[in-house]
Amino acid sequence: MAKRLKVFTWSDGFHAFTVAVSSRPKALEAWGSKQDLFATGLASELSGGPDYEAALAAPGEVIERGLAIDVGKIKKAAGPKKAAGPSKARRARIERLEAELETLDADHRQAMADLADRLKALEDEQAERERTHAKRRKALTAALKAARR
Repeated sequence: MAKRLKVFTWSDGFHAFTVAVSSRPKALEAWGSKQDLFATGLASELSGGPDYEAALAAPGEVIERGLAIDVGKIKKAAGPKKAAGPSKARRARIERLEAELETLDADHRQAMADLADRLKALEDEQAERERTHAKRRKALTAALKAARR
């Protein structure tokens, strides 16, 4: 049993292209489109009218009809809408995260300063131990030398 034919149409703004086939993929194939015109909203299923009748009269063939354009009625397209900006909740979250980031950075700076202080104290202790060791070694070496004479 043959599949029921559906009529699909799309327009490039200057022409309307209509075809009677069994599925959307077959319509796209008949139009030679590699892009899914249905997903973008450019193509749709047609349910009546002269293009509908013409497409059913010649299944599988693309019916092309020129569209009349009255240049005087064409209005300048509005520019892209400006984003309204983040919502209150999003702004509050951004502010909270910025504050947390600032706190994190301040804590890190303090921790690094504390470590630098500890490192300085350890270096000072190391230098003191080196001096003490050198003094004691010198004294013990002199005592050993005296004992060996």
